[in-house]
Amino acid sequence: MSKTYIFGHKKPDTDSVTAAISLSYLKNKLGMDTEPRVLGSINNETSFVLNYFNIPKPLYLNDVKLQIKDIEYSKDCFLNETNSIYDGYTTLYERNFSNIPVTDKNNKFLGIVSLKHIAKELVQGELESLCTSYSNLVSTLKAKEILRFDEEITGTVVFAGYRSTTFMENYEIKDDTILVVGDRDHIIDYALKSNPKMIVLVGDHDLSSEALKIAKEKKVNVLKTSSNSFVTSKLISLSTSIKSLITTDNIIVLKENDSVNEFLEVASKQKFSNYPVINDKNECLGVLRMADIYKKHPKKVILVDHNEAEQSVNNLEEAEIIEIVDHHKIGTIGTNVPINFRNMTVGCTSTIIYNLYIENNVKIPREIAGLMLSAILSDTLMFTSPTTTELDKLVAKELEKIAKVDMDAYGKEMFKAGSSLEGKSKLDLLYGDFKNFTIKDKKVGIGQVSTMDAEPFLKDKQEFIDLINKEVKENGYYALGLFVTDILKGGSYIFFNDSAKEIFINAFDLEELHQGTFFPGIISRKKQTVPFVVKALERL
Repeated sequence: MSKTYIFGHKKPDTDSVTAAISLSYLKNKLGMDTEPRVLGSINNETSFVLNYFNIPKPLYLNDVKLQIKDIEYSKDCFLNETNSIYDGYTTLYERNFSNIPVTDKNNKFLGIVSLKHIAKELVQGELESLCTSYSNLVSTLKAKEILRFDEEITGTVVFAGYRSTTFMENYEIKDDTILVVGDRDHIIDYALKSNPKMIVLVGDHDLSSEALKIAKEKKVNVLKTSSNSFVTSKLISLSTSIKSLITTDNIIVLKENDSVNEFLEVASKQKFSNYPVINDKNECLGVLRMADIYKKHPKKVILVDHNEAEQSVNNLEEAEIIEIVDHHKIGTIGTNVPINFRNMTVGCTSTIIYNLYIENNVKIPREIAGLMLSAILSDTLMFTSPTTTELDKLVAKELEKIAKVDMDAYGKEMFKAGSSLEGKSKLDLLYGDFKNFTIKDKKVGIGQVSTMDAEPFLKDKQEFIDLINKEVKENGYYALGLFVTDILKGGSYIFFNDSAKEIFINAFDLEELHQGTFFPGIISRKKQTVPFVVKALERL
Protein backbone atom coordinates (compact mmCIF):
# COMPACT_ATOMS: atom_id res chain seq x y z
CA MET A 1 0.00 0.00 0.00
CA SER A 2 1.47 3.35 -1.02
CA LYS A 3 1.76 6.19 1.46
CA THR A 4 -0.66 9.11 1.30
CA TYR A 5 0.51 12.60 2.29
CA ILE A 6 -1.86 14.90 4.17
CA PHE A 7 -1.10 18.62 4.29
CA GLY A 8 -2.54 22.10 4.53
CA HIS A 9 -1.65 25.24 2.60
CA LYS A 10 1.73 26.83 1.91
CA LYS A 11 1.44 29.30 4.80
CA PRO A 12 0.88 26.84 7.63
CA ASP A 13 -1.31 28.04 10.50
CA THR A 14 -2.52 26.12 13.52
CA ASP A 15 -5.62 24.79 11.77
CA SER A 16 -3.81 23.52 8.67
CA VAL A 17 -0.99 21.84 10.62
CA THR A 18 -3.11 20.24 13.32
CA ALA A 19 -5.75 19.19 10.81
CA ALA A 20 -3.12 17.29 8.85
CA ILE A 21 -1.92 15.54 12.01
CA SER A 22 -5.37 14.69 13.42
CA LEU A 23 -6.75 13.51 10.07
CA SER A 24 -3.64 11.39 9.49
CA TYR A 25 -4.14 9.72 12.87
CA LEU A 26 -7.76 8.96 11.98
CA LYS A 27 -6.93 7.60 8.52
CA ASN A 28 -4.21 5.34 9.93
CA LYS A 29 -6.66 3.98 12.50
CA LEU A 30 -8.97 3.18 9.58
CA GLY A 31 -6.27 1.14 7.84
CA MET A 32 -4.63 3.66 5.53
CA ASP A 33 -0.92 4.49 5.42
CA THR A 34 -0.74 8.27 5.73
CA GLU A 35 1.74 10.86 6.90
CA PRO A 36 1.12 14.50 7.86
CA ARG A 37 3.37 17.07 6.20
CA VAL A 38 3.76 20.86 6.13
CA LEU A 39 4.49 23.09 3.15
CA GLY A 40 6.29 25.85 5.00
CA SER A 41 7.70 27.05 8.32
CA ILE A 42 5.55 26.57 11.40
CA ASN A 43 4.65 29.78 13.25
CA ASN A 44 5.07 30.50 16.97
CA GLU A 45 1.47 29.73 17.82
CA THR A 46 1.53 26.33 16.16
CA SER A 47 4.90 25.52 17.71
CA PHE A 48 3.44 26.31 21.13
CA VAL A 49 0.50 23.97 20.46
CA LEU A 50 2.68 21.08 19.28
CA ASN A 51 5.06 21.47 22.21
CA TYR A 52 2.21 21.74 24.71
CA PHE A 53 0.73 18.43 23.60
CA ASN A 54 4.11 16.82 22.92
CA ILE A 55 3.49 16.22 19.21
CA PRO A 56 6.51 16.24 16.83
CA LYS A 57 6.50 18.74 14.00
CA PRO A 58 5.53 17.18 10.66
CA LEU A 59 8.23 16.94 8.04
CA TYR A 60 8.45 19.48 5.24
CA LEU A 61 7.08 18.52 1.82
CA ASN A 62 8.59 20.47 -1.06
CA ASP A 63 6.63 18.96 -3.93
CA VAL A 64 4.68 15.94 -5.11
CA LYS A 65 6.15 15.71 -8.57
CA LEU A 66 6.02 12.40 -10.38
CA GLN A 67 9.43 10.77 -9.94
CA ILE A 68 11.21 7.85 -11.52
CA LYS A 69 10.51 5.81 -8.38
CA ASP A 70 6.78 6.28 -9.06
CA ILE A 71 7.13 4.41 -12.36
CA GLU A 72 6.97 0.61 -12.68
CA TYR A 73 10.38 0.29 -14.27
CA SER A 74 12.18 -3.07 -14.53
CA LYS A 75 13.78 -3.58 -11.13
CA ASP A 76 16.98 -5.65 -10.73
CA CYS A 77 17.37 -5.81 -14.48
CA PHE A 78 21.08 -5.68 -15.24
CA LEU A 79 24.06 -7.91 -16.01
CA ASN A 80 27.22 -8.49 -14.04
CA GLU A 81 30.45 -7.80 -15.90
CA THR A 82 31.35 -11.48 -15.52
CA ASN A 83 28.22 -12.64 -17.37
CA SER A 84 28.84 -14.00 -20.85
CA ILE A 85 27.92 -12.34 -24.13
CA TYR A 86 25.49 -15.23 -24.54
CA ASP A 87 23.82 -14.32 -21.22
CA GLY A 88 23.60 -10.73 -22.41
CA TYR A 89 22.03 -11.65 -25.71
CA THR A 90 19.53 -14.01 -24.06
CA THR A 91 18.47 -11.39 -21.53
CA LEU A 92 18.09 -8.67 -24.16
CA TYR A 93 16.12 -10.98 -26.43
CA GLU A 94 13.79 -12.30 -23.73
CA ARG A 95 13.06 -8.84 -22.32
CA ASN A 96 12.89 -7.22 -25.75
CA PHE A 97 15.50 -4.63 -24.70
CA SER A 98 17.89 -2.84 -27.02
CA ASN A 99 20.47 -2.39 -24.25
CA ILE A 100 21.02 -3.30 -20.62
CA PRO A 101 23.15 -1.94 -17.73
CA VAL A 102 26.26 -3.79 -16.56
CA THR A 103 27.59 -3.77 -12.99
CA ASP A 104 30.66 -4.94 -11.09
CA LYS A 105 30.60 -7.50 -8.29
CA ASN A 106 29.43 -4.81 -5.84
CA ASN A 107 26.51 -3.85 -8.10
CA LYS A 108 28.18 -0.58 -9.06
CA PHE A 109 27.06 0.71 -12.44
CA LEU A 110 29.77 0.42 -15.11
CA GLY A 111 27.98 1.17 -18.37
CA ILE A 112 25.69 -0.54 -20.87
CA VAL A 113 25.82 -3.29 -23.46
CA SER A 114 23.52 -3.30 -26.47
CA LEU A 115 22.51 -5.74 -29.18
CA LYS A 116 24.46 -3.52 -31.56
CA HIS A 117 27.63 -4.07 -29.53
CA ILE A 118 27.07 -7.83 -29.53
CA ALA A 119 26.47 -7.94 -33.29
CA LYS A 120 29.59 -5.89 -33.95
CA GLU A 121 31.69 -8.19 -31.77
CA LEU A 122 30.45 -11.29 -33.60
CA VAL A 123 31.21 -9.79 -37.00
CA GLN A 124 34.36 -7.79 -36.37
CA GLY A 125 35.76 -9.15 -33.10
CA GLU A 126 38.80 -11.34 -32.60
CA LEU A 127 36.86 -14.56 -32.25
CA GLU A 128 39.90 -16.66 -31.46
CA SER A 129 40.67 -14.63 -28.33
CA LEU A 130 38.72 -15.66 -25.24
CA CYS A 131 38.42 -13.89 -21.89
CA THR A 132 35.84 -15.77 -19.89
CA SER A 133 35.25 -18.11 -17.00
CA TYR A 134 34.88 -21.84 -16.62
CA SER A 135 31.28 -21.29 -15.48
CA ASN A 136 30.47 -19.22 -18.57
CA LEU A 137 31.85 -21.94 -20.83
CA VAL A 138 29.78 -24.61 -19.10
CA SER A 139 26.66 -22.49 -19.39
CA THR A 140 27.16 -21.30 -22.97
CA LEU A 141 28.26 -24.64 -24.40
CA LYS A 142 25.83 -26.60 -22.21
CA ALA A 143 28.91 -28.52 -21.24
CA LYS A 144 29.80 -30.91 -18.45
CA GLU A 145 32.63 -30.21 -16.03
CA ILE A 146 35.43 -32.77 -16.20
CA LEU A 147 38.39 -31.01 -14.57
CA ARG A 148 38.30 -27.50 -13.13
CA PHE A 149 41.45 -25.86 -11.79
CA ASP A 150 40.85 -22.26 -12.86
CA GLU A 151 37.68 -20.19 -12.85
CA GLU A 152 39.17 -17.47 -15.02
CA ILE A 153 39.88 -18.73 -18.51
CA THR A 154 41.83 -16.43 -20.81
CA GLY A 155 43.60 -17.50 -23.96
CA THR A 156 43.51 -18.30 -27.66
CA VAL A 157 41.03 -20.75 -29.11
CA VAL A 158 42.48 -23.40 -31.41
CA PHE A 159 40.28 -25.85 -33.34
CA ALA A 160 41.72 -29.28 -34.19
CA GLY A 161 40.18 -29.39 -37.64
CA TYR A 162 43.14 -30.95 -39.45
CA ARG A 163 44.72 -34.39 -39.65
CA SER A 164 46.77 -35.12 -36.59
CA THR A 165 50.13 -34.85 -38.39
CA THR A 166 49.14 -31.60 -40.12
CA PHE A 167 47.94 -30.10 -36.85
CA MET A 168 51.05 -31.07 -34.90
CA GLU A 169 53.32 -29.70 -37.66
CA ASN A 170 51.54 -26.33 -37.82
CA TYR A 171 50.27 -25.56 -34.29
CA GLU A 172 52.32 -24.97 -31.19
CA ILE A 173 50.41 -25.57 -27.98
CA LYS A 174 51.03 -22.84 -25.39
CA ASP A 175 49.97 -22.35 -21.77
CA ASP A 176 47.10 -20.08 -22.89
CA THR A 177 45.80 -22.43 -25.60
CA ILE A 178 42.14 -23.40 -25.41
CA LEU A 179 41.95 -26.52 -27.55
CA VAL A 180 38.63 -27.53 -29.07
CA VAL A 181 38.91 -31.13 -30.15
CA GLY A 182 36.87 -34.27 -30.85
CA ASP A 183 37.98 -37.89 -31.01
CA ARG A 184 41.58 -36.96 -31.95
CA ASP A 185 43.51 -38.80 -29.26
CA HIS A 186 46.88 -38.13 -30.92
CA ILE A 187 46.23 -34.40 -30.90
CA ILE A 188 45.07 -34.56 -27.26
CA ASP A 189 48.26 -36.44 -26.28
CA TYR A 190 50.34 -33.90 -28.21
CA ALA A 191 48.58 -31.02 -26.48
CA LEU A 192 48.95 -32.47 -22.98
CA LYS A 193 52.74 -32.62 -23.41
CA SER A 194 52.72 -28.81 -23.60
CA ASN A 195 50.28 -28.02 -20.75
CA PRO A 196 47.41 -26.05 -22.45
CA LYS A 197 45.01 -23.83 -20.50
CA MET A 198 41.94 -25.90 -21.38
CA ILE A 199 40.69 -28.75 -23.49
CA VAL A 200 37.09 -28.57 -24.74
CA LEU A 201 35.90 -31.99 -25.86
CA VAL A 202 33.15 -31.91 -28.51
CA GLY A 203 30.69 -34.62 -29.60
CA ASP A 204 30.58 -36.03 -26.05
CA HIS A 205 34.10 -37.40 -26.51
CA ASP A 206 35.89 -38.59 -23.35
CA LEU A 207 39.56 -38.50 -22.45
CA SER A 208 41.37 -41.77 -22.20
CA SER A 209 42.22 -42.78 -18.68
CA GLU A 210 45.90 -42.01 -19.34
CA ALA A 211 45.11 -38.58 -20.81
CA LEU A 212 42.80 -37.81 -17.88
CA LYS A 213 45.59 -38.73 -15.45
CA ILE A 214 48.07 -36.44 -17.22
CA ALA A 215 45.54 -33.59 -17.37
CA LYS A 216 45.03 -33.87 -13.62
CA GLU A 217 48.77 -33.86 -12.95
CA LYS A 218 49.31 -30.81 -15.14
CA LYS A 219 46.14 -29.08 -13.90
CA VAL A 220 44.66 -28.70 -17.34
CA ASN A 221 41.05 -27.58 -17.32
CA VAL A 222 38.75 -29.97 -19.21
CA LEU A 223 35.07 -29.94 -20.11
CA LYS A 224 32.98 -31.70 -22.68
CA THR A 225 29.90 -30.85 -24.72
CA SER A 226 27.56 -32.93 -26.82
CA SER A 227 27.63 -30.28 -29.58
CA ASN A 228 29.72 -30.85 -32.67
CA SER A 229 32.72 -28.76 -33.67
CA PHE A 230 30.70 -26.41 -35.88
CA VAL A 231 28.17 -25.52 -33.18
CA THR A 232 30.89 -25.23 -30.57
CA SER A 233 32.89 -22.89 -32.79
CA LYS A 234 29.86 -20.61 -33.04
CA LEU A 235 29.04 -20.64 -29.34
CA ILE A 236 32.44 -20.54 -27.68
CA SER A 237 33.10 -16.89 -28.57
CA LEU A 238 29.77 -16.01 -26.93
CA SER A 239 31.13 -17.23 -23.61
CA THR A 240 33.42 -14.19 -23.47
CA SER A 241 32.66 -11.95 -20.50
CA ILE A 242 30.32 -9.10 -21.34
CA LYS A 243 32.67 -6.55 -19.75
CA SER A 244 34.63 -6.41 -23.00
CA LEU A 245 31.61 -4.81 -24.70
CA ILE A 246 30.72 -2.20 -22.07
CA THR A 247 30.34 1.37 -23.28
CA THR A 248 29.79 4.61 -21.37
CA ASP A 249 29.33 6.87 -24.38
CA ASN A 250 26.17 9.02 -24.61
CA ILE A 251 24.48 7.36 -21.64
CA ILE A 252 21.70 9.10 -19.74
CA VAL A 253 21.55 7.67 -16.24
CA LEU A 254 18.50 8.24 -14.03
CA LYS A 255 18.01 8.35 -10.29
CA GLU A 256 14.80 7.38 -8.54
CA ASN A 257 14.21 10.91 -7.24
CA ASP A 258 14.53 12.48 -10.70
CA SER A 259 11.46 14.23 -12.06
CA VAL A 260 9.66 12.30 -14.79
CA ASN A 261 8.76 15.49 -16.65
CA GLU A 262 12.37 16.67 -16.66
CA PHE A 263 13.47 13.24 -17.84
CA LEU A 264 10.95 13.30 -20.70
CA GLU A 265 12.33 16.63 -21.90
CA VAL A 266 15.80 15.11 -22.16
CA ALA A 267 14.54 11.82 -23.59
CA SER A 268 12.66 13.63 -26.37
CA LYS A 269 16.01 14.87 -27.69
CA GLN A 270 18.05 11.68 -27.18
CA LYS A 271 15.35 9.24 -28.31
CA PHE A 272 16.84 6.24 -26.48
CA SER A 273 14.60 3.32 -25.59
CA ASN A 274 16.13 2.25 -22.28
CA TYR A 275 17.66 4.20 -19.41
CA PRO A 276 19.65 2.75 -16.46
CA VAL A 277 18.38 3.70 -13.00
CA ILE A 278 20.92 4.02 -10.17
CA ASN A 279 20.95 5.23 -6.56
CA ASP A 280 23.20 7.76 -4.84
CA LYS A 281 25.81 5.07 -4.26
CA ASN A 282 26.06 4.42 -8.02
CA GLU A 283 24.42 1.03 -7.48
CA CYS A 284 22.26 -0.12 -10.35
CA LEU A 285 18.55 -0.53 -9.55
CA GLY A 286 17.21 -1.49 -12.97
CA VAL A 287 16.10 -0.16 -16.34
CA LEU A 288 13.42 2.32 -17.32
CA ARG A 289 11.94 1.82 -20.78
CA MET A 290 9.99 4.57 -22.47
CA ALA A 291 7.03 2.20 -22.56
CA ASP A 292 7.12 2.08 -18.75
CA ILE A 293 6.19 5.77 -18.46
CA TYR A 294 2.52 4.89 -18.73
CA LYS A 295 2.75 2.51 -15.75
CA LYS A 296 2.88 5.32 -13.24
CA HIS A 297 1.68 5.60 -9.66
CA PRO A 298 1.34 9.29 -8.76
CA LYS A 299 1.71 10.28 -5.14
CA LYS A 300 -1.58 10.17 -3.27
CA VAL A 301 -2.50 13.29 -1.33
CA ILE A 302 -5.27 14.58 0.94
CA LEU A 303 -5.70 18.34 1.22
CA VAL A 304 -6.88 20.00 4.42
CA ASP A 305 -7.82 23.64 5.08
CA HIS A 306 -7.50 24.67 1.42
CA ASN A 307 -8.64 23.74 -2.06
CA GLU A 308 -6.86 26.38 -4.16
CA ALA A 309 -4.07 25.08 -6.41
CA GLU A 310 -2.06 28.26 -5.87
CA GLN A 311 -2.05 27.69 -2.10
CA SER A 312 -1.10 24.02 -2.34
CA VAL A 313 2.03 21.99 -2.79
CA ASN A 314 4.30 22.36 -5.82
CA ASN A 315 3.49 20.05 -8.75
CA LEU A 316 0.07 19.18 -7.33
CA GLU A 317 -1.15 18.51 -10.88
CA GLU A 318 1.21 15.49 -10.99
CA ALA A 319 -0.30 13.91 -7.86
CA GLU A 320 -3.54 12.06 -7.26
CA ILE A 321 -5.88 13.95 -4.93
CA ILE A 322 -8.00 11.38 -3.12
CA GLU A 323 -9.75 13.63 -0.59
CA ILE A 324 -10.23 17.25 0.50
CA VAL A 325 -11.42 18.47 3.91
CA ASP A 326 -11.93 22.23 4.03
CA HIS A 327 -14.10 25.09 5.26
CA HIS A 328 -13.27 27.69 2.61
CA LYS A 329 -14.98 28.59 -0.65
CA ILE A 330 -14.65 26.11 -3.50
CA GLY A 331 -11.46 26.96 -5.34
CA THR A 332 -9.60 26.07 -8.49
CA ILE A 333 -8.64 22.47 -7.83
CA GLY A 334 -10.20 19.85 -10.10
CA THR A 335 -9.85 16.07 -10.25
CA ASN A 336 -10.20 13.47 -12.99
CA VAL A 337 -12.30 11.11 -10.87
CA PRO A 338 -14.82 11.57 -8.05
CA ILE A 339 -13.27 12.03 -4.60
CA ASN A 340 -14.43 12.51 -1.03
CA PHE A 341 -14.81 16.30 -0.60
CA ARG A 342 -16.00 17.38 2.83
CA ASN A 343 -16.65 21.12 2.80
CA MET A 344 -18.69 22.74 5.56
CA THR A 345 -19.58 26.29 6.60
CA VAL A 346 -17.83 26.13 9.94
CA GLY A 347 -15.09 28.22 11.48
CA CYS A 348 -12.38 25.59 11.41
CA THR A 349 -11.32 22.47 9.52
CA SER A 350 -10.82 20.61 12.79
CA THR A 351 -14.53 20.95 13.52
CA ILE A 352 -15.14 18.85 10.42
CA ILE A 353 -12.44 16.35 11.36
CA TYR A 354 -13.98 15.93 14.82
CA ASN A 355 -17.18 14.83 13.10
CA LEU A 356 -15.22 12.38 10.97
CA TYR A 357 -13.94 10.74 14.16
CA ILE A 358 -17.49 10.48 15.48
CA GLU A 359 -18.84 9.10 12.20
CA ASN A 360 -16.14 6.42 12.11
CA ASN A 361 -16.45 5.62 15.83
CA VAL A 362 -12.75 6.25 16.48
CA LYS A 363 -11.70 7.31 19.97
CA ILE A 364 -9.90 10.68 20.10
CA PRO A 365 -6.68 10.64 22.18
CA ARG A 366 -6.06 13.55 24.57
CA GLU A 367 -3.22 15.05 22.49
CA ILE A 368 -5.22 14.86 19.25
CA ALA A 369 -8.18 16.49 21.00
CA GLY A 370 -5.82 19.23 22.18
CA LEU A 371 -4.63 19.86 18.64
CA MET A 372 -8.17 20.11 17.27
CA LEU A 373 -9.29 22.38 20.13
CA SER A 374 -6.29 24.65 19.52
CA ALA A 375 -7.21 24.91 15.84
CA ILE A 376 -10.80 25.89 16.61
CA LEU A 377 -9.71 28.53 19.14
CA SER A 378 -7.16 29.88 16.68
CA ASP A 379 -9.38 30.02 13.60
CA THR A 380 -12.36 31.51 15.43
CA LEU A 381 -10.24 33.86 17.58
CA MET A 382 -11.80 32.25 20.63
CA PHE A 383 -15.28 32.40 19.05
CA THR A 384 -15.17 36.15 18.30
CA SER A 385 -14.84 35.69 14.53
CA PRO A 386 -18.02 35.96 12.44
CA THR A 387 -17.04 32.62 10.88
CA THR A 388 -17.79 30.93 14.20
CA THR A 389 -20.76 28.56 14.22
CA GLU A 390 -22.64 26.87 17.00
CA LEU A 391 -21.10 23.60 15.84
CA ASP A 392 -17.61 25.01 16.44
CA LYS A 393 -18.58 25.89 20.00
CA LEU A 394 -20.18 22.51 20.70
CA VAL A 395 -17.20 20.62 19.30
CA ALA A 396 -14.76 22.79 21.27
CA LYS A 397 -16.56 21.97 24.53
CA GLU A 398 -16.32 18.25 23.82
CA LEU A 399 -12.65 18.53 22.91
CA GLU A 400 -11.97 20.59 26.04
CA LYS A 401 -13.13 17.65 28.15
CA ILE A 402 -10.99 15.13 26.28
CA ALA A 403 -7.92 17.41 26.23
CA LYS A 404 -8.33 18.18 29.95
CA VAL A 405 -7.52 21.88 29.66
CA ASP A 406 -9.28 25.09 30.63
CA MET A 407 -10.31 26.43 27.24
CA ASP A 408 -10.21 30.14 28.12
CA ALA A 409 -6.92 30.04 30.02
CA TYR A 410 -5.26 27.79 27.46
CA GLY A 411 -6.51 29.92 24.55
CA LYS A 412 -5.06 33.13 26.01
CA GLU A 413 -1.74 31.38 26.64
CA MET A 414 -1.72 30.09 23.06
CA PHE A 415 -2.48 33.52 21.54
CA LYS A 416 0.14 35.16 23.74
CA ALA A 417 2.78 32.73 22.45
CA GLY A 418 1.60 33.19 18.89
CA SER A 419 1.59 36.98 18.97
CA SER A 420 5.18 37.24 20.14
CA LEU A 421 7.27 39.22 17.64
CA GLU A 422 10.57 37.90 18.94
CA GLY A 423 12.87 36.78 16.13
CA LYS A 424 10.44 37.80 13.37
CA SER A 425 11.26 40.26 10.60
CA LYS A 426 8.63 42.52 9.07
CA LEU A 427 8.74 40.31 5.97
CA ASP A 428 8.00 37.28 8.18
CA LEU A 429 5.02 39.09 9.68
CA LEU A 430 3.67 40.14 6.29
CA TYR A 431 3.82 36.64 4.82
CA GLY A 432 3.29 34.58 7.98
CA ASP A 433 -0.43 34.05 7.31
CA PHE A 434 -0.87 35.10 3.71
CA LYS A 435 -3.22 34.19 0.88
CA ASN A 436 -2.82 34.90 -2.84
CA PHE A 437 -5.77 35.43 -5.17
CA THR A 438 -6.16 36.21 -8.85
CA ILE A 439 -9.18 38.31 -9.82
CA LYS A 440 -9.65 39.30 -13.47
CA ASP A 441 -5.97 38.51 -14.12
CA LYS A 442 -4.95 40.78 -11.25
CA LYS A 443 -2.73 39.34 -8.52
CA VAL A 444 -3.94 40.13 -5.00
CA GLY A 445 -2.38 39.28 -1.65
CA ILE A 446 -3.98 39.53 1.80
CA GLY A 447 -1.91 38.95 4.92
CA GLN A 448 -3.19 38.75 8.48
CA VAL A 449 -1.46 38.92 11.83
CA SER A 450 -3.33 38.21 15.06
CA THR A 451 -1.85 39.86 18.13
CA MET A 452 -2.69 40.81 21.68
CA ASP A 453 -0.68 44.01 21.31
CA ALA A 454 -0.86 45.99 18.05
CA GLU A 455 1.30 48.86 19.30
CA PRO A 456 4.56 47.61 17.68
CA PHE A 457 2.81 47.55 14.28
CA LEU A 458 1.46 51.07 14.68
CA LYS A 459 4.84 52.32 15.88
CA ASP A 460 6.56 50.91 12.75
CA LYS A 461 3.65 51.73 10.45
CA GLN A 462 5.74 53.45 7.76
CA GLU A 463 8.20 50.58 7.58
CA PHE A 464 5.34 48.14 6.94
CA ILE A 465 3.90 50.45 4.25
CA ASP A 466 7.29 50.77 2.55
CA LEU A 467 7.71 46.98 2.65
CA ILE A 468 4.25 46.41 1.13
CA ASN A 469 4.93 48.90 -1.71
CA LYS A 470 8.27 47.18 -2.35
CA GLU A 471 6.70 43.71 -2.49
CA VAL A 472 3.99 44.95 -4.86
CA LYS A 473 6.60 46.30 -7.26
CA GLU A 474 8.92 43.30 -7.12
CA ASN A 475 6.29 40.54 -7.19
CA GLY A 476 3.67 41.95 -9.55
CA TYR A 477 0.81 42.48 -7.10
CA TYR A 478 -2.08 44.73 -8.07
CA ALA A 479 -3.28 45.03 -4.49
CA LEU A 480 -1.65 43.88 -1.27
CA GLY A 481 -3.09 44.38 2.19
CA LEU A 482 -1.99 43.47 5.68
CA PHE A 483 -4.65 43.25 8.40
CA VAL A 484 -3.30 43.38 11.94
CA THR A 485 -6.02 41.84 14.10
CA ASP A 486 -6.11 42.96 17.72
CA ILE A 487 -7.60 40.02 19.60
CA LEU A 488 -8.42 42.04 22.70
CA LYS A 489 -10.05 44.94 20.81
CA GLY A 490 -11.88 42.65 18.39
CA GLY A 491 -10.90 44.45 15.21
CA SER A 492 -8.13 44.96 12.67
CA TYR A 493 -5.76 47.68 11.51
CA ILE A 494 -5.12 47.87 7.76
CA PHE A 495 -1.90 48.61 5.86
CA PHE A 496 -1.93 48.54 2.06
CA ASN A 497 0.01 49.50 -1.05
CA ASP A 498 -0.55 53.14 -1.95
CA SER A 499 -1.56 52.40 -5.54
CA ALA A 500 -4.47 50.22 -4.36
CA LYS A 501 -6.00 52.76 -1.99
CA GLU A 502 -9.15 53.16 -4.11
CA ILE A 503 -9.62 49.39 -4.22
CA PHE A 504 -9.75 49.17 -0.43
CA ILE A 505 -11.94 52.31 -0.19
CA ASN A 506 -14.46 50.72 -2.56
CA ALA A 507 -14.17 47.35 -0.89
CA PHE A 508 -15.28 48.71 2.48
CA ASP A 509 -17.56 51.43 1.08
CA LEU A 510 -15.58 54.31 2.61
CA GLU A 511 -15.19 57.94 1.67
CA GLU A 512 -11.59 58.06 2.84
CA LEU A 513 -8.99 55.58 4.06
CA HIS A 514 -5.68 56.13 5.83
CA GLN A 515 -2.85 53.74 6.50
CA GLY A 516 -3.35 52.06 9.87
CA THR A 517 -7.12 52.68 10.01
CA PHE A 518 -8.82 50.49 12.64
CA PHE A 519 -11.87 48.47 11.56
CA PRO A 520 -13.93 47.46 14.61
CA GLY A 521 -15.32 43.94 14.34
CA ILE A 522 -13.27 43.05 11.24
CA ILE A 523 -11.34 39.93 12.20
CA SER A 524 -12.13 37.32 9.53
CA ARG A 525 -10.20 37.36 6.28
CA LYS A 526 -12.45 34.70 4.80
CA LYS A 527 -15.73 36.55 5.45
CA GLN A 528 -14.88 40.19 6.10
CA THR A 529 -11.96 41.17 3.89
CA VAL A 530 -11.35 38.90 0.89
CA PRO A 531 -14.98 38.80 -0.40
CA PHE A 532 -15.22 42.62 -0.40
CA VAL A 533 -11.83 43.10 -2.07
CA VAL A 534 -12.83 40.54 -4.71
CA LYS A 535 -16.09 42.40 -5.43
CA ALA A 536 -14.27 45.70 -5.67
CA LEU A 537 -11.91 44.27 -8.26
CA GLU A 538 -14.69 42.61 -10.20
CA ARG A 539 -16.39 45.99 -10.58
CA LEU A 540 -13.34 47.43 -12.36
